[in-house]
Amino acid sequence: MSKVATRFAPSPTGPLHIGGVRTALFNWLYSKNQNGKFYLRVEDTDKERSKDKYKNQIIQSLEWIGIDYDGEEYIQSKKVNDHKKVANELIKNGHAYKCYCSSEEIEEQKKRAKQKKIPYIYDRKWRDKKESDAPKDIKPVIRFKSKIDGTSVLKDLVQGDVEIENNTIEDFVILRNDGTPTYNLSASVDDHQMNMTHIIRGDDHKINTFKQIQIYEAMKWELPSFAHIPLIHTIEGKKLSKRDQASTLDDYSKIGIMPDALRNYLLRLGWSYKDKEIFSLDESIKFFNLDGIGKSPSKLDMSRILSMNEHYIKNIDENDLFNQLTDYCKLYKGEIKSDKKDKIKKSLTFLKNKAKTLEDIFNNGQYIIRDEVNFNKDDVKLIDDKARRVISDFKIQFEKIDQPSREILEPIVNDLIKSHDTNFKGVGQPLRIALTGSKFGPGIYDIILSLGKEVVQKRLSAKIA
Repeated sequence: MSKVATRFAPSPTGPLHIGGVRTALFNWLYSKNQNGKFYLRVEDTDKERSKDKYKNQIIQSLEWIGIDYDGEEYIQSKKVNDHKKVANELIKNGHAYKCYCSSEEIEEQKKRAKQKKIPYIYDRKWRDKKESDAPKDIKPVIRFKSKIDGTSVLKDLVQGDVEIENNTIEDFVILRNDGTPTYNLSASVDDHQMNMTHIIRGDDHKINTFKQIQIYEAMKWELPSFAHIPLIHTIEGKKLSKRDQASTLDDYSKIGIMPDALRNYLLRLGWSYKDKEIFSLDESIKFFNLDGIGKSPSKLDMSRILSMNEHYIKNIDENDLFNQLTDYCKLYKGEIKSDKKDKIKKSLTFLKNKAKTLEDIFNNGQYIIRDEVNFNKDDVKLIDDKARRVISDFKIQFEKIDQPSREILEPIVNDLIKSHDTNFKGVGQPLRIALTGSKFGPGIYDIILSLGKEVVQKRLSAKIA
């Protein structure tokens, strides 16, 4: 067997779907694990629906999640003449034929099958007819002569042996009457010309695989190995589609899911290695194999994605986290001012507490990022006369401090608790509302130290909205 080569072959007819990303990931990891090659093939032969913006989105999505491919993108539409050439070779060697059925005839056959409640299979009318019988006014399609008798067995690297009755596969069209090739012909020719050794894709392609194997055999090409991955379902158990929410990488990027976390989640979605949950990139490549892929569909679970992302937020290097946060803000929230960046960076240790996404960290740091306090109307109602006295007394003591520190602030807060006959919340909550606009947020000492003396004094002096 030649050196392992895999490919990911999306159609640029819409944004890249999360299921497609996982397929790309499994192909990429398998190639990396085997020291092979991984290619991107853009299947753009549907000229009406294929768009450059979707092709660019696919390439950017793969780049975002860390999947790199070898060489340039392979553009399928540039190879159409090769596909047509093979169709003509198949006619010459007796494995394909011209079918002159009109579209009305085909529709009638489909209608009759529907009435009988049986799957439509083309009746092979032109399979053995002579060319001299051909009508002059109809442009033919070219159909592949599928096997009629016996069974075929697909030795699937994930599903095991899959058997099918050959008569269930119709004589499928390989060239339309306008001369354009169909998916099964194009994919077979491309995979052969690209020297693919392993075709790893969703198990909704199983029937296509049986058709493509017949093309390979008719052309006497060496067969690649096939692996069909179970599809991803929604949490309710339905097949995930592009119409579902959170179905593209952009949906995750926008809420602040980090690429490493999502890649780790997708790796574990339908694949396992012992009871290991967290995989570095190197570990993903080292341990990935096709044996670990399950045979049942996986369910996309947003709560698990958030939990994985929270793990990465807590455990990655804070410099890396800060860089990812600033990139995220630049893309979706507006760039953080340079004088605020240093404060945010120093405060990450507590701003990331309980944060499941980069958006959560951004929200937790709003009191630093904003110049003016944005008061929560309901929380402001908690500032009664006693709370105002607490704020005023704290401000007097705070102004006497040269360099605020936790050790200096704690005795001041404890004195206020005693003198106002209250508890920690009775002091901390009014101060938090005055400084951040909300009763929720980081600890009061963290807030004060992150804002710095000048900003704290200014906010305590301001009128509470």
